[in-house]
Amino acid sequence: MKALIFAAGLGTRLRPLTDNRPKALVSISGRPLLQILIEKLREEGFNEVVVNVHHFAGMIKDFLRDNDNFGIDIRISDETDMLLETGGGVKKAARLFSQNGEPFLIHNVDILSNLSLGEFLDRATHREVVFADNLQAPSATLMVNGRTSSRYLLFDANNMLVGWTNTNTGEVKSPYPGLKVETCQRYAFSGIHVFNPSLLPLMDSWQGKFSIIDFYLSVCDRVPIYAEFSPTLQLLDVGKLESIAKAEEFIKSEESE
Repeated sequence: MKALIFAAGLGTRLRPLTDNRPKALVSISGRPLLQILIEKLREEGFNEVVVNVHHFAGMIKDFLRDNDNFGIDIRISDETDMLLETGGGVKKAARLFSQNGEPFLIHNVDILSNLSLGEFLDRATHREVVFADNLQAPSATLMVNGRTSSRYLLFDANNMLVGWTNTNTGEVKSPYPGLKVETCQRYAFSGIHVFNPSLLPLMDSWQGKFSIIDFYLSVCDRVPIYAEFSPTLQLLDVGKLESIAKAEEFIKSEESE
């Protein structure tokens, strides 16, 4: 099983902790976020991981080397020259996986969850959905939740992505003209998704840095982008200083189960 870890972010909301280290190496209960995620992936059977790097890239490379890549195949997608954002990051990193066309998991390094990542990837890989009156495998599967947000992904009754909205501004993005937001299911994105390499040719015209969500929104009327919702999903975004204490409690609760 394969996974891409987004670890290139600047971590500005975690300053001053990220003034002298990358967000991926901020420690929670004695372990860096990157280590927590890699060890979870390894325990669930993932054996091929790509980590993208930008901010203090050398520190992440040294950390992985000093820990013998935690006993699995880990490759680096180096964005030192330019931070490519999530979409550009996927486009560059995808070529580093062994070329067998298997879907791979994408996971933000600063997300903690109780989700079984291996089971999620397996469900997404073998799922079939009705799209455009045909039974198809999803091109991407997005793990979503019902948390309160100002920005939501919009899905139809079949859990297919149809748009995005900002409830504060009323802005709507969708390839479907005249989309009625009130008729859609609204979910917040978790930062965890499964990407099928069959999408890569649709990225050919996308250059440099771009958002993976913007890309998904641009193609969701042509290929099935599916939402998986779990009412039991527990998710914590370790994005701000005040989330560190919550993250430590989260890790303790996970380890005690």
